[in-house]
Amino acid sequence: MTQSQPARFEQFFELGQQEAASPFLTPESRSWGVNLNLKSSILSAVLLLTSFILSWYPALVPISNLALVAVYFLSGIPSLIESVEDLMNLEVNIDTLMTLAAFSSVLIGSGIEGGLLLVLFSISHSMEDAVRSKAKSAISSLHKLSPTRATVVESDGTLVERSIKEITLNTHVLVKSGQVVPLDGTVIDGVSSVNLVHLTGENFPVTKEPGDEVAAGARNLEGALTLNVTRTSTDSTLARIIQLVTQAQEARPKLQRWFDSLSQTYATSIIFLAFFFAMTFPLVFGMPYFGMDGSVYRSLAFLIAASPCALIIAIPIAYLSAISVCAKSGIVLKGGVTLDALAKCTAFAFDKTGTLTTGDLTCIGIEGLEPVSEVDQKHALAIAYAMERNAIHPVAEAILKHSEGKDLQKIALKDFKAVPGYGLQGTIESQECYIGLPEYIIDKLEQAKAERLQEKVSQIRKEGELVAVLLVGETVYVFRFVDTPRPKIRRTIDALKKKWNLAIVMLTGDHEESARRIANELGINTYRSNLRPEDKLEYVSKLAEERGLAMVGDGINDAPALARATVGIGMGKVGTTAAIDASDIILLHDNVEIIDWLFGKAIQTQNIVRQNLIIATGAILFASLPALTGLVPLWLAVIMHEGGTVLVGLNALRLFRK
Repeated sequence: MTQSQPARFEQFFELGQQEAASPFLTPESRSWGVNLNLKSSILSAVLLLTSFILSWYPALVPISNLALVAVYFLSGIPSLIESVEDLMNLEVNIDTLMTLAAFSSVLIGSGIEGGLLLVLFSISHSMEDAVRSKAKSAISSLHKLSPTRATVVESDGTLVERSIKEITLNTHVLVKSGQVVPLDGTVIDGVSSVNLVHLTGENFPVTKEPGDEVAAGARNLEGALTLNVTRTSTDSTLARIIQLVTQAQEARPKLQRWFDSLSQTYATSIIFLAFFFAMTFPLVFGMPYFGMDGSVYRSLAFLIAASPCALIIAIPIAYLSAISVCAKSGIVLKGGVTLDALAKCTAFAFDKTGTLTTGDLTCIGIEGLEPVSEVDQKHALAIAYAMERNAIHPVAEAILKHSEGKDLQKIALKDFKAVPGYGLQGTIESQECYIGLPEYIIDKLEQAKAERLQEKVSQIRKEGELVAVLLVGETVYVFRFVDTPRPKIRRTIDALKKKWNLAIVMLTGDHEESARRIANELGINTYRSNLRPEDKLEYVSKLAEERGLAMVGDGINDAPALARATVGIGMGKVGTTAAIDASDIILLHDNVEIIDWLFGKAIQTQNIVRQNLIIATGAILFASLPALTGLVPLWLAVIMHEGGTVLVGLNALRLFRK
């Protein structure tokens, strides 16, 4: 068995996927089981058509009857078994009503009509099942969010690779350079920088030393870390997504809950009325009990036409379709209620760093602690390039990108060494050179120069910028970095404002200057800066009370505001525990640029639901009363009834179009 197989078994059982996805089946067998109910329904339809055609030829009537029996076996027996189970539980529902009508039609010599009812009913149910399984398979096929295996350090020091499901609390695991942390833990050995962009929104390395906590999903950049596991995989991202799938299925919209509660009473009432009409019409109107004009025939037509199959399926199939297409785009919704709430929002609030911006750093300038010439700045960049091309953290990437096309002097680097969690050092032109965190460089300077550097760094950080310091001999250079807007986020903001007429506000804890720069660049007129988490919560609470507000954030600092907003939209690319808990919508791929599409999908879903309700109600009204008066024959009542069910299903499937 390969290492990936245990994950496949676990995913199959926990997500409740259809039988065709079972790892127990061979690939050849699995292909036959895909949408098996739909295939059986189509076969029944072919057999029914065959039976109908052959019934016109007296010599072929036995074969016609045999084909009709096969139709009742394929489409009728499963419904009959479910109906008997429901009746044993004293439950009368739409399935019971349909099964009663179909098998009763045989008793009055209308077996073809009963078979038609079973086939159409089976097709409509299989369509709903296909949508449900598609929603689950879309979520199960999303990108892996966390490692499935970890390197365990045994008591004797040996290393053993195990599934994270087997790892218990207080187990020691080794995380090598470049690996993603598999489980939450506390550092017990080693020093390294880790990228915690999914928690802080800042794409800047954070030093982790013994005693520090490291969250699952963080990427280890340099040295090796040994962790003591503090949280098992039951709290992993995958487990939380499975919980979201369950919540999405259970969190039904208010209208759907009302229809579900009404269905049993409605079904019981229709069955009672059908029996009442069948028994009383001959006494009142003098018509026969049996025959094409008899009360039993008309009552069966009424029973079929008045069944609210289309009405019951109209709402859930629309929400399931929307949830499924969102899952395919990496968006997990906590149920149809979330779409309803989102469609009612009139304002969007965005966190800045990591949400409106990329979280990737861009070098915007090089300054000397003392005045330096442009030649000196270019030489400093060449030195930084020579050192940082050996590193992998975001500052290195920004410096390398900033160096492109600048025709820098090639510099020989000797005695290179990475100091995990702090920076780099080496010898260039017989001078000791260091680059990294300001705190790493300050310790190497005389007191007066160290104080000036600390003051300069503090001022730059107040402006919302990030800093790296280069020390060449006795000369100090300061590299300034900013976060840049996401490439397509301006189009998204414009669409939300102009197409959907929504108010946009940006919330950030950054300095006023940094906030103004991003707001102006993105065309956002309203922004709030220097916000602490409690300030952000207070502002969001006020907006949520005044109007429907959707809040988009990316980490722990935004969690209170996400929970308080009408709809919280969290970023979950690497698995933010706080964001998943607090948010109603999770952008698994951090694709904020798709939010205008998501809002449009919420509006479209409400429109589809309204259209389906009109179609379903019309099918009942325009078929049931004429059927009772004898204007609509049984076969036409079947087509009108199940045709309405199929129609609302097809209408809901329009939501799959991106």
